[in-house]
Amino acid sequence: YSSPLHHTEFTLLAALLVFGAMGREQIQYSISEEQKDGAAVGNIAKDLGIDHRTLKERGFRIVSTSGESMFSVNQNDGVLYVNGKIDREEVCERSTPCLINLKFALENPLEIHYVTIEILDINDHAPSFPESEMHLEIGESALPGTRFQLEAARDSDSGSNSVHHYKLSHNDNFRLEIKDRGEDGKIPILILQKPLDREFIRNIKLQLIAVDGGKPAKSGTMEITINVLDINDNVPVFTKDVYSVIPPKSGSIEIFIDVLDINDNVPVFTKDAYTVTLNENAPVGTTVVKVNATDLDEGQNGEVVYALGNNVKNNLRRLFEVNEITGEIILRDRLDFEVKDKYEIDIQASDKGTVPLATDKSVIIKIVDVNDNAPEIEVTSFSSAIPEDSKTGTTVALISVTDLDSGLNGKISCSLSEDIPFKLMPSSQVNIYSLVTSGLLDRETKFQYHITLSAKDMGQPSLSSVKTITVLISDVNDNTPEFSFSPYAFYVMENNVPGKFLFSVSATDKDANENAIVSYQTWRGSSEEKYTSFININSENGEIYTLKSFDFETVKKFQFQVVATDSGTPSLSSNVTVNVFILDQNDNVPVILYPVSANGSAEGVEEIPRNVNAGHLVTKVRAYDADIGYNGWLLFSLQEVSDHSLFGLDRYTGQIRTLRSFTETDEAQHKLLILVKDNGNVSLSATATVIVKVVEPKEAFAASDVKNTVKDEEENNVTFYLIITLGSVSVLFVISIIVLIVMQYSKSTDYSSKYLQDTNYDGTLCHSIQYRSGDKRYMLVGPRMSIGSTIVPGSNGNTLVIPDRRRRDSGEVSNLCFKGILSNFKLCSWSWKLGLFQNCSSSLFSFHSLVFIKQYFRSNVILLGTSAQLKSWFIWIFFRIKLHAFDTS
Repeated sequence: YSSPLHHTEFTLLAALLVFGAMGREQIQYSISEEQKDGAAVGNIAKDLGIDHRTLKERGFRIVSTSGESMFSVNQNDGVLYVNGKIDREEVCERSTPCLINLKFALENPLEIHYVTIEILDINDHAPSFPESEMHLEIGESALPGTRFQLEAARDSDSGSNSVHHYKLSHNDNFRLEIKDRGEDGKIPILILQKPLDREFIRNIKLQLIAVDGGKPAKSGTMEITINVLDINDNVPVFTKDVYSVIPPKSGSIEIFIDVLDINDNVPVFTKDAYTVTLNENAPVGTTVVKVNATDLDEGQNGEVVYALGNNVKNNLRRLFEVNEITGEIILRDRLDFEVKDKYEIDIQASDKGTVPLATDKSVIIKIVDVNDNAPEIEVTSFSSAIPEDSKTGTTVALISVTDLDSGLNGKISCSLSEDIPFKLMPSSQVNIYSLVTSGLLDRETKFQYHITLSAKDMGQPSLSSVKTITVLISDVNDNTPEFSFSPYAFYVMENNVPGKFLFSVSATDKDANENAIVSYQTWRGSSEEKYTSFININSENGEIYTLKSFDFETVKKFQFQVVATDSGTPSLSSNVTVNVFILDQNDNVPVILYPVSANGSAEGVEEIPRNVNAGHLVTKVRAYDADIGYNGWLLFSLQEVSDHSLFGLDRYTGQIRTLRSFTETDEAQHKLLILVKDNGNVSLSATATVIVKVVEPKEAFAASDVKNTVKDEEENNVTFYLIITLGSVSVLFVISIIVLIVMQYSKSTDYSSKYLQDTNYDGTLCHSIQYRSGDKRYMLVGPRMSIGSTIVPGSNGNTLVIPDRRRRDSGEVSNLCFKGILSNFKLCSWSWKLGLFQNCSSSLFSFHSLVFIKQYFRSNVILLGTSAQLKSWFIWIFFRIKLHAFDTS
């Protein structure tokens, strides 16, 4: 691949290595060091076969912890670029090859790709010597073949660009030999070719050139100055051969010659090679090895001392030292097999001659690995959180474990903490795993997991490491809002102020953030839609306000639906039923039904015979109150009366009776002012006036005879209609029973209060009965009487609860009331005979009495009616028809 923009050449070295379902792949590029900023390395998307249009959406990025700052990837086209110049010598020093491993990640779905980039060396460094000049002193007694080790040149480049060879300037005395030390480079050795003669030349100047293998080659030079040291190798010489003064004579003497040693032998090591092994955990001060060398010379010329070679680097001098007398190599610092597993050290053995002679020997020290490194865990997470609806097998993180030890000491096994919905999936690459989901996630149950990852090697004893990975679970909108109650029931007092806060509904969503923000609205698709115009709901907090004033007498209960919707995408919603019960307020005054005069005022005239006894029923004041409970319970009282000893008023029924018999002195006309008031907190009242006229008995009987005659005539006319009516009513009665039984069964689970009576039409107790089908009890509204009643919570003490004795008590209460009605029938029958039927029919069969009778028969049919009650019902029909005929007349 070649970038047309930067003309950067590189080689695609590796094919794709697929890793499981994740699509994990690896490619390798090579690029020369010192590339310009922005130089293209390669098109990763193209080489991996990834659509470059999806790179930005999928978050294509580098996730490596090392080398990330040196490279960047373009999310538009997938090309990998260099960020600034890369100096291989700075990144990798002398390591060969120089490799940088990068990891790339894509999401949705998650993919991991490995890219290895080899930084190729360029010949950007020339060889150099530690010193530009070197001085040697060599005695003229040195024998040919003597070796002198020189300082080696250093080249920061690697491979062929490092020091390749040395060149020595031309001379007659020395030649150059190269010793290759592998990673430590090439060491030049100067070898004496023929003896030196100080008397002939005192010093020799040489030039050593180090040349690398680059193209073009670069070189470095060191000047070598050799000073030839003098030895006593010349005797005195006379200037003349013979000096003659007298004739010569001769004599003889024995001469003993002692041959004195000169330093003409170099030390020789006793072994050809020294190779030792040393544990990396060897303590400081350990003797690594003892070297030994001998010298054939005598005296100081034969005494050998040891030292590290001239070319031993400083880092080795920090690790090792040698005892100059014994030749023991001592460990000075701790070793680390993972840093370097082998060392080669030059040991120099030299004598103590005036001009010391020396020789070098390499000592190879092999480091033995011990299990001194625990596994290291590297975790690469690809996102801050994973969605709770992630499928099983979704990759969460990439885990890489390494152990710097070797063999079994570097073999690692990994495990996760238990009882978590995650597991490790090994890859095709050693010690690389992916952390994937192994079960379903639910953020509402657990929003984060602290996963403990353990890595353990196989050494003896084994070492282990632990790392905690925190995985956050992000929310998805998978929960609908939940109301705190279902259904809601609220009680609102009638005559409320429009626009006033009534109550509030509340819903919570187990989701988080936007998915948990709930808004409220009323649902207008229900059959109760007309009632939604009564109220308004705050969409943010669920507070409900009234738009109009409620009237209990118009609407006693209504319901509507509230919908709670979250703000997720897509949104979820739920609804709840809100039942609103209107509470009665004492806002209706009692209405007088009887007596009522022709002009509509509450005034009537009653005529009674003078000869009636005490307890005689004069009349009954009838009234009703549209309110209920105590607000509709009426009490009657006499406000004004001409004679308190003559008339009495029942405060509960409104019946006016005589307290004693009339006397001749009693007035013929009496005016009674009756006050009718309810029992509300603020009592409301009305008044009625009854004029009682006392007449002589014969006048009363005369009026009765007239009415009897009319009655006989009317009965003949009505008989025919009665037969037809009874037949029709019988059919309707059967149909009504069937319908009521079905309705009673369908409402048997309804726990809301049901009112068995309509409006309270008079002051009697019998009409104030309420039936609650939820707990199957009747509620009797009236005075607190000691009949075993209990106060219903929430009734403000105005409602009494009578247990539901369906076979007895309810019938007794209803029968009691009905007997009161029947007694009125008897009274009216008597009045009819006296010719007073008109008043009787208007008082007895007023609208409210008929409603109660209807209520009575309804209750008895529901609660199990008896034949006696059915008979009473027919009697009522008969009397109604009969009396209707007289009313119309």
